[in-house]
Amino acid sequence: MKHPKNEFPFAILMDNNHFKFLSRPTKMTTSLSFATLPLAVAAFVAGALVPLQGGSNAALGRALGHPLWASVASLTVSLLVVLPVLLATRANAPLIGDALQRPLWTWLGGLAGVIYITLALILTPRLGATTFIVCVVAGQTLASLLIDHYGLMGLAQRLATPGRIAGVALIFAGMIVVQWQTPAPRVPVATGDAAAAQPEPQH
Repeated sequence: MKHPKNEFPFAILMDNNHFKFLSRPTKMTTSLSFATLPLAVAAFVAGALVPLQGGSNAALGRALGHPLWASVASLTVSLLVVLPVLLATRANAPLIGDALQRPLWTWLGGLAGVIYITLALILTPRLGATTFIVCVVAGQTLASLLIDHYGLMGLAQRLATPGRIAGVALIFAGMIVVQWQTPAPRVPVATGDAAAAQPEPQH
């Protein structure tokens, strides 16, 4: 069965925590909407917080003596923050039985989070915040393009059009330029008590 241009053969709706697959084609819109602008701004702010996460976790890892302890501390803080929000919003009890019946890939979020947090606190001091985040964005964009194109992980299918592929290619080009133009790191100059604590050079 052929479907008209700019349409895909199925859509996925979630109702009462269940996925429904619809056979009726759903038209794909490509125009920008001012209604989604606040959502885009929120996503922008969330993205701006990512370098802060990497830098703070790196410092925490040095203070705790090992990067993995920083990962544990970061995830613990996340848990302590989200629990009061759950109580304040009076969220329903989790449907553990339904969750256990889902495919194994539905549990990959926690594993991916641990891997990302640990690599971020290790690589951010070595690469710098800009280079690390540009590489992260390039990887995220490529993976997202493939997920959209094939409609993976329960998401609606959005084909990888030439324009979208060109956009991803530009991101990879930006990653190469940032890496190429990144200067050597400058060692911070010790001042005050830190300078006084340094040993005198021996002659």
